[in-house]
Amino acid sequence: MAFTQSHFMAARRHHHGRVIIEVDDYSSNPTQAFTFYNINQGRFQPPHIQMVDPVPHDAPKPPGYTRFVCVSDTHSRTDSIKMPYGDVLLHAGDFTELGLPSEVKKFNDWLGSLPYEYKIVIAGNHELTFDQEFMADLIKQDFYYFPSVSKLKSENYENVQTLLTNCIYLQDSEVTVRGFRIYGSPWQPWFYGWGFNLPRGQALLEKWNLIPEGTDILITHGPPLAGPALRLPPTGFDFAEAIFPSMSRPVIGFKKCSRCQRMISLTDPHSW
Repeated sequence: MAFTQSHFMAARRHHHGRVIIEVDDYSSNPTQAFTFYNINQGRFQPPHIQMVDPVPHDAPKPPGYTRFVCVSDTHSRTDSIKMPYGDVLLHAGDFTELGLPSEVKKFNDWLGSLPYEYKIVIAGNHELTFDQEFMADLIKQDFYYFPSVSKLKSENYENVQTLLTNCIYLQDSEVTVRGFRIYGSPWQPWFYGWGFNLPRGQALLEKWNLIPEGTDILITHGPPLAGPALRLPPTGFDFAEAIFPSMSRPVIGFKKCSRCQRMISLTDPHSW
């Protein structure tokens, strides 16, 4: 999936010191939301974010730092990928074309060949078999959008995530590695009926409300306009189709297929 609009827009208010997120009036119209918040820069670009230049992938890592390598949308085409050195790999979804078990096994084998100390993965909209509600609806349809997937027997996909033996799979869940709390969520706005699609607004907001306070790195399958990152303090974020490693600091860029043309760095010195 490739989109550059927001997951949802949300208004912020405070109640007894806690930030309360409410669905924004522009939630159902991402184009209008982007225009509005781009004009009102004070809300669109928080003060703890600034633009930076990309750092070469072979740049030396300062002593005492943890290097995160962030990729997404590999779509079973990993044979020619040259992965940079790092400590922790974050894959933000779409590692297959359709989530077929054979594709998942191939991806898992590739992960097993990589030298990273930790490999953390979330699903994207192409991991159809990872979305159990999607699969239940798919096999009930009179006509099949995804014939190779809809013909699968339930025993072949109900526990498909267990095929990922060479990584930590996150789905609305978290893990702590090297002192960093990392939370992963695969949900995105409805996108032509693919996996992990939800209506904009309240349905997505309920998923973002699951993100625990104190999260250091958030992995989702799509970039924010002012989306799930609003819930968190200025730490690190990873977004499918949006992020590429800056090596010495967390960065976010906006471009599909794991490459970015624009990058921003979080200025909080305690975030890395």
